[in-house]
Amino acid sequence: MSADVSAVPKAELHVHLEGTATPALVRQLAARNGMSLPKALFAEEDAFAWNDFLHFLETYDQAASVIRTPEDYRDVTYDYLSRCSAEGVIYCEMMSSPDHAAANGMSYQDHLDGIAAGIDDARRDHGIEGFIIVTCVRHFGVERAMSVARDTLRHDHPLVVGFGMGGDELGFPPGQFTEVFALVAGEGIPCTVHAGEFGDPASIRQALDPLPVVRLGHGVRAAEDPALVDELIQRDIVLECCPTSNIATKVFPDYASHAFVPLRDAGVKLTLNSDDPPFFHTSVGLEYEIARDHFGLDARDLRGITHTALDAGFAPEALRHGLMAAHGLGGSDENSMKEPAP
Repeated sequence: MSADVSAVPKAELHVHLEGTATPALVRQLAARNGMSLPKALFAEEDAFAWNDFLHFLETYDQAASVIRTPEDYRDVTYDYLSRCSAEGVIYCEMMSSPDHAAANGMSYQDHLDGIAAGIDDARRDHGIEGFIIVTCVRHFGVERAMSVARDTLRHDHPLVVGFGMGGDELGFPPGQFTEVFALVAGEGIPCTVHAGEFGDPASIRQALDPLPVVRLGHGVRAAEDPALVDELIQRDIVLECCPTSNIATKVFPDYASHAFVPLRDAGVKLTLNSDDPPFFHTSVGLEYEIARDHFGLDARDLRGITHTALDAGFAPEALRHGLMAAHGLGGSDENSMKEPAP
């Protein structure tokens, strides 16, 4: 009998907040703000149109351009957390992009206030815990990234628990951003970075060596380098895996080819995440179902994935451990990963 995924408490560490807005919500916000949207933005009524990764980034930016006020950010955040809660998600870290807010004429503080309002309202109405990872965009350049880092420190907020970087991985090596991450980490803010999605294992090493990161966004290309896999295990680096995203963007041709199972069998700590759910026709709940149906995980394994995510989360330890206890996720027998392969 297959696992009842609906009964498994879930946690997410890797989702781009601006990329959670559904086509319906994008249209709603565009109408609110008096904007017209290009027909080419949508493939059909409930789907965005894009054909490769760079085109995806363009489509993402166009969709995010409708988020223009704190109220808009509140609504995007609340809508996403509400949908997550309906699937049994108890904890969610969302990557926000001050650069997208600034491009739409919004200050860092206004964008932060809007997101915080959505998180607070979702906690009140649904009991889900939400937090923010402020994220710079590598293809906007080092100067912009440093500006985002300084704003993160200047506008201290209890819901901002981490710092990260996304964007065009191939064109902008992580070593360019060493000073940016050092500034933030020096103030005690934990860091994550996208690496090993489109870049090969060398790109992961380029991120691990100069940057003070404890998690990797994606990181799945590490499976191509056994020595790197061993290093991830030794350094206790957690991977924010997004299987359906990887299939949609052609990092892997199908789930059978995905690196999730080899990495997990080797002993790497993995989590399940939706990345940009409406763009890839997925959700956190669906990712857990995919792990059951394609990767062979049972209910105990899936609860272990949630334990790993909560253990690796950036929010205060007391809150995360409280969630583990409240949902029976504290047992080491249930939540340990598989033993490394000999």
